[in-house]
Amino acid sequence: MKQLVLFFGLFAMITVQASAQKRGGDSPANYSTAIGVRVNPYLVGFTVKHFITGPHAIEGLVTSNVSRNRNATITGLYEYNWNVFGKSEFVMYAGGGAHVGFYDRYDYDYDNYYRHGDGTYATAGLDGIFGLEYTFRKIPLVVSADLKPYFNFSGGTHHMGEEIGGISARYTFR
Repeated sequence: MKQLVLFFGLFAMITVQASAQKRGGDSPANYSTAIGVRVNPYLVGFTVKHFITGPHAIEGLVTSNVSRNRNATITGLYEYNWNVFGKSEFVMYAGGGAHVGFYDRYDYDYDNYYRHGDGTYATAGLDGIFGLEYTFRKIPLVVSADLKPYFNFSGGTHHMGEEIGGISARYTFR
């Protein structure tokens, strides 16, 4: 547990330091920070994306299952961004990161549900991300669609699951 707290403390310090730096002028997107929502048929959550310098960005996600509100996942991602289609409005991104999830045993670890009963457990894992976003010129809005496969180190769901894809809408700060 102490290692987990140390890891998140270190991650928070790095994030604060990175957000204190000025964004470089060579960023493919025309915003510095964007805050909004991420949805798919199974999940709803909060997302924030911040460009550190040039094409490098960090993104934080906090998502929860729509049907059972006892499930929550906190994800931190690094993303590399580049322009596509010859337009500055279209940006593709790819990257990876890690997550910590708090899951209902009935939903995610069905075998242990019958052995240990109802409850919630925590697990950590790795994430990848690949997507496309569009930034509107006249209004401060960016929409994106992506694939986000993940792998849990423990629990019943060790592979791609309901968090595999999503659509985000974010308000941009320039």
